[in-house]
Amino acid sequence: MKISVTFRNGEGENWQKVYAEEKIQKLNKYLDTPAEAHIIVSMEKFRNFAEINLSSNGWNINAKEEAKDMHLALDSCIEKIEKQLKKQREKIREHKPKSIRRGKEKSEEGGGEEEESNISKIAETRKVILKPMSFDEAIMEIEGTKDRFIIYRDSSSENVSLIYRRDDGNYALIETNS
Repeated sequence: MKISVTFRNGEGENWQKVYAEEKIQKLNKYLDTPAEAHIIVSMEKFRNFAEINLSSNGWNINAKEEAKDMHLALDSCIEKIEKQLKKQREKIREHKPKSIRRGKEKSEEGGGEEEESNISKIAETRKVILKPMSFDEAIMEIEGTKDRFIIYRDSSSENVSLIYRRDDGNYALIETNS
């Protein structure tokens, strides 16, 4: 994280800069991408101001605080930024396609019965008689039908094999050792 500290209305002390940098480094756990933080510290008589501008991944998060002590002002600013970062991350986590959200809400509301029904269901069952054929015969048979796959017993090795038509039009072969 790139951190810059600016002092207004006088020379800042070194401990203020070190303290601010240590505190802002703790925010790294909420950031996935590199960030840039600009900390502005100013003092007017008995009032201490701290302002933090954090920009990361297109987000601009700002916090401004006034306190009697500089430690309190910086800590309050860090807390505000931390809350905003948590809120932003939660929004990203909760943003899912509507279909996923609806399914999740139903399972949470309905309890255990709904959760079991959301598990994969068997849409179709087929019984296949494994015909002994060669690779070339299997390709010719799959081209002659609209099926996307064919299971057969390889006539040369007696192993069960599967050929399926890929989306690009080519074929893929899966062989077993049984």
